[in-house]
Amino acid sequence: MAGYTRTVILLAALTALFGVIGLMIGGEQGMIMALLFAGGMNLFSWWNSDKMVLRMHNAQPISPGEAPRLYEMTAQLAANAGLPMPALYVIHEEQPNAFATGRNPQNAAVAVNTGLLDLLSEEEAAGVIAHELAHIKNRDTLVMTVTASIAGAISALAQFGMMFVRGRDRQNPFGPIGLILMVVLAPIAAAIVQMAISRSREYEADRAGAEICGQPLALAGALRKLEYYAHQRVNQAAEANPATAHMFIINPLSGARMDNLFSTHPRTENRVAALEQLAGSIDARPGAGPWGGGSVPRVAKPPAQRGPWG
Repeated sequence: MAGYTRTVILLAALTALFGVIGLMIGGEQGMIMALLFAGGMNLFSWWNSDKMVLRMHNAQPISPGEAPRLYEMTAQLAANAGLPMPALYVIHEEQPNAFATGRNPQNAAVAVNTGLLDLLSEEEAAGVIAHELAHIKNRDTLVMTVTASIAGAISALAQFGMMFVRGRDRQNPFGPIGLILMVVLAPIAAAIVQMAISRSREYEADRAGAEICGQPLALAGALRKLEYYAHQRVNQAAEANPATAHMFIINPLSGARMDNLFSTHPRTENRVAALEQLAGSIDARPGAGPWGGGSVPRVAKPPAQRGPWG
């Protein structure tokens, strides 16, 4: 519940910032224009989020026949979460990572990198998938779309703000210099709040994902491995599309720094510590999960295409 409260407070702060900046820079008419502009673009992105992001990362759909164990695991975890079975995709990247997308649970997709299934145990992989299912259950794609719309409206006001400076400097108690400072600083403040919301949703997805899979320590172990390999292996598609970095369970960009004001993800050590604290409060069974034991789920390929999947 604390995660939801933090998100609501941050969204309220972002909305208040938009109201204050909007009235002082663009007035009511400018506010409406900026919100419609940013909201329209983000609404289109939200509605088509599954297709757009999957295409950006060249994600390929996989069938139950290609990955029966992965499907069995995901179906059981989705049932645990009270969700319909999402579409499953694979991304041929050596960096272990994963993300979820889709405008609602009925149109959701989970994409996993090949590196994740090669390097994680089944329990760790299940923790990652449970984390992504938590994002779907919490409708975080919608939350971040609303956040991006408000932050985008503030940025739009700032970009066109100089057009309003002369016309509104008499109405602004801070004068034209104060108005110019607002034009410069408002997008920075909006970005800081936007990133704080992104980090809060990651913490909440960790908590909910641990409850879905019943093994917070497995998810903690997965995060440690993902963090290590994120700095060892380059994710080419993510580097080409850095705006999608916030969707992954671990920031896929090389050189990304965690827990600064502009980071999309919390520091992994802090996430692990929160999961270790949670482990004592839920029924966790080390070395086993509701999907049973077995080897790491792998995708079958024709002999000519076989690689590290086996």
